[in-house]
Amino acid sequence: MNPSYPGYFADPFVTRDADGTYYAYGTAPAAHQPRVFPVLSSVDLRSWQPHDNALVRPDDDLGDAFWAPEVVWAQGLWWMYYSVGRDIVGHHLRVASAVGPLGPFTDLGINLTPDELFAIDGHPFRDRDGRRYLYYARDVLEDARPGTHLAVAPLRADMTGLDGPAVPVLQPSADWQIYQRDRLMYGRTLDWHTLEGPSVVWSSGRYWLTYSAGNWTNESYRVSWAVADHPLGPWTAAPDTAPPLLATTDDLIGPGHNSIVAAPDGHHEIVFHAWDHGRTRRQMHTRPIRFSPTSPFVDHHDTRPILEGSA
Repeated sequence: MNPSYPGYFADPFVTRDADGTYYAYGTAPAAHQPRVFPVLSSVDLRSWQPHDNALVRPDDDLGDAFWAPEVVWAQGLWWMYYSVGRDIVGHHLRVASAVGPLGPFTDLGINLTPDELFAIDGHPFRDRDGRRYLYYARDVLEDARPGTHLAVAPLRADMTGLDGPAVPVLQPSADWQIYQRDRLMYGRTLDWHTLEGPSVVWSSGRYWLTYSAGNWTNESYRVSWAVADHPLGPWTAAPDTAPPLLATTDDLIGPGHNSIVAAPDGHHEIVFHAWDHGRTRRQMHTRPIRFSPTSPFVDHHDTRPILEGSA
């Protein structure tokens, strides 16, 4: 199936404004550009209009690798959570703000995760009672399966910091989550596992977390899920027998790093990236996702167009 947008657009996060406009934010190469993070807009989740990059590049001392922006509206402003570092070294989560969804966003000079070895993929989630949480991926070495794990912490009401310690959400539990065996990390050779790209939604009376695992550079990358009765958990991972929500097929190569958004007709869409067949770019795709009381599933056969007012 064709991508939703032909350009390079990894780690897609989609949100909907009060006027019904959708905005997509993603990761893309931005060397030497004064602004980073591409942003698109749409009214139907199918046709996308590109705009100027969203974030004014902050201090070069922070690094030159900018990853996985997510944006929410609160307190009369738009807030962006993203990571910056140098390739796989020194990434931490930061926050920026803007008066409009297209930006320009300006970094507020705040490291949200100073106590972590490495932190990426910040996902701000607003619960039904108005409380907010920040999910993210962090490196954990002292574990039976060392690597990048998932965590969550309450987010301050002013959106500019964490309002308590982070607690674990999920840790690797299977070989399919291995990024690379015998990988040199932190001066040690480890079978390195990766869980990343958390996204949370409330549906069917429960909290559902989707996440990516494996190696984002190849066909091993896929999306699975966990479920909980509270945003802080405990989270129960999908059974070992459950098929992945997204995995490599003839149409998709290495799908992952998703977000979930409500379509104009009210059903949920999962938005994710996958490699093009030339392996030159990661592109944005969408599929309907359904939630039963026991599990989510992605409908690969539902190709109906999404139009305002459709049923």
